[in-house]
Amino acid sequence: MLQGKTALVTGSTSGIGLGIAKALAKQGANIVLNGFGDAEGPKAEIAALGVKVAYHGADMSKASEIEAMMKFAADTFGRVDILVNNAGIQHVAKIEDFPIERWDAIIAINLTSAFLATRLALPAMKAANWGRIINVASTHGLVGSAEKSAYVASKHGVVGLTKVTALENATTGVTCNAICPGWVLTPLVQKQVDAKAAAMGLTNEEAKKQLLQEKEPSMQFTTPEELGELAVFFCSAAGNNVRGAAWNMDGGWTAQ
Repeated sequence: MLQGKTALVTGSTSGIGLGIAKALAKQGANIVLNGFGDAEGPKAEIAALGVKVAYHGADMSKASEIEAMMKFAADTFGRVDILVNNAGIQHVAKIEDFPIERWDAIIAINLTSAFLATRLALPAMKAANWGRIINVASTHGLVGSAEKSAYVASKHGVVGLTKVTALENATTGVTCNAICPGWVLTPLVQKQVDAKAAAMGLTNEEAKKQLLQEKEPSMQFTTPEELGELAVFFCSAAGNNVRGAAWNMDGGWTAQ
């Protein structure tokens, strides 16, 4: 379905980003990975799916590095047909205790990086009259939670950016949509589970159950594979007129 297309997925060396990259690769898209940590393992996993894969280690808080990454992707594969803005970080604290530098870092990586990458991807997508911009937001792009001011603000911002991007390109073959996952057992969420277990003297399984109980009626984590399949749908012909959606995969969290 996506043979000859190139997908760039930010924050894709693990978790949701890697799940989406694999799902797009299975449909034939060449992949540009980005993220911290080991890149060789994820590169091998993608290559095993029979597509070309490249990696760029851009720091998503730096505009110059995002620009270098987008140029690298275009030089390597021709252009970015599918941009998945997934990179994200988290910090939990009450507003009055929230370190300003953590606020700035979260807004930069979760929100500003999506704007910067989108801005650079759009000209080639519009010239080709085909493109898919998929922003990984969160249920926290739709609702709030205490002690997550920067994260919630950044993800609400991502949903707003998604709508504007979709509207500005509504008469073209370029679409923009947001995926809003609930709890996904990524390294980021596992850290929260570990912290909850330590603070409350619970086993890891008990802490997971309590985390889900608080928010997610289905009592199950959404998987990176499920999120990847939604990304594939957005890229398919069936997604041609899905524009500006903030699509929640959250086990009923926002239905309450």
